[in-house]
Amino acid sequence: MIRLCACGQKNHIPPKHLADRGKCGACKAPLEPQSEPINADEREFDEIVSASPVPVLVDFWAAWCGPCRMAAPEVEAAAKELAGRALVVKVDTEKHPSLAAKFGVRGIPNFLVLKDGRVAFQQAGLVRSGEMVRWVERA
Repeated sequence: MIRLCACGQKNHIPPKHLADRGKCGACKAPLEPQSEPINADEREFDEIVSASPVPVLVDFWAAWCGPCRMAAPEVEAAAKELAGRALVVKVDTEKHPSLAAKFGVRGIPNFLVLKDGRVAFQQAGLVRSGEMVRWVERA
């Protein structure tokens, strides 16, 4: 994953360190843990889930889905609150239907929490960020 520093330097962050604090390779400024949802394709999804030492909250969504659009700010809020303790990944079910099928997603938005690569929790439907945070904390 590439993280851009305020100095303009692009820093390559291995998936296993996305939840860690780091330093910019150029200016040595601190790089905070990932605090925004990551839009992932199949390859990125597998890399993140297999390497992450922290739980991963996944949001299965689609652009045409009204409840998914309503959930987006809640997912962003959860990502900010969980920074350093979990990662948040968004999967567009229109672009990556095989990932949705792999997890039995039949309705969206659909959320799941993965811990050590295994499903710890899954639920469909619109929820607030506080509920998403509680799912991750229980994992």
